[in-house]
Amino acid sequence: MQGFLIIDKPTTWTSHDVVAKLRGILKEKKIGHLGTLDPLATGVLVVAVGRSATKQIQHFMKLDKEYEVELELGKISDTYDSDGKVEKTGFDVRELDKKLVQETLESFWGKSMQMPPAFSAKKIHGKKAYELARAGKPVELKEVEVEMQGRDIEVNLPFVRFIVTVSSGTYVRSLVHDFGQKLGCGALLTALRRIRVGDFKIADAQTLEQIQRESENPLSMPSSICSFLHHGSEERGS
Repeated sequence: MQGFLIIDKPTTWTSHDVVAKLRGILKEKKIGHLGTLDPLATGVLVVAVGRSATKQIQHFMKLDKEYEVELELGKISDTYDSDGKVEKTGFDVRELDKKLVQETLESFWGKSMQMPPAFSAKKIHGKKAYELARAGKPVELKEVEVEMQGRDIEVNLPFVRFIVTVSSGTYVRSLVHDFGQKLGCGALLTALRRIRVGDFKIADAQTLEQIQRESENPLSMPSSICSFLHHGSEERGS
């Protein structure tokens, strides 16, 4: 069983939780993934199954990604999303001009420098940034160049929804935080769904429940899961 499996990650699950679950279902120890999704997020989590597939992970890490985003204005948090310590900024978002909100968000499209969030898996002297942040220690990160392009912006105050395509290494949480700061009212991420990683799309994703059901049917599992993995592996040059 070798290749790539597209999972529709459920909310509250970590990417590690998904991998651990699949190891049990597929009876395969060699499983990895192509980029972490936060517990809050749902959607495309591309999983490499088997030794030959996991060896290829590094070749897929620079793929662009596409997300459906929902944010709330007038609030901030230490993690830049609703899973953190949330505070109201006291800004009356009803006073905001919707056109200004849209134009401010659009100002982030294109290339720019972005600071990763302190609560992230970025490594600092061998330690993950979020481990330092949770311990109350200083988190010194460097800005990185990113590229973003958005569409389908909907402003329904205090919420803003849109779709954004981002380059590898971009944090949507940082985009939301920076947008709130630039607008002057604060913002935090309330929902995030990844709908594409490179050519891996949400339309081709399977839930863990689907994988579990197929694994319990010894007649259907080899033809449905194995053939899918083999097909995906061939398409991507393994």
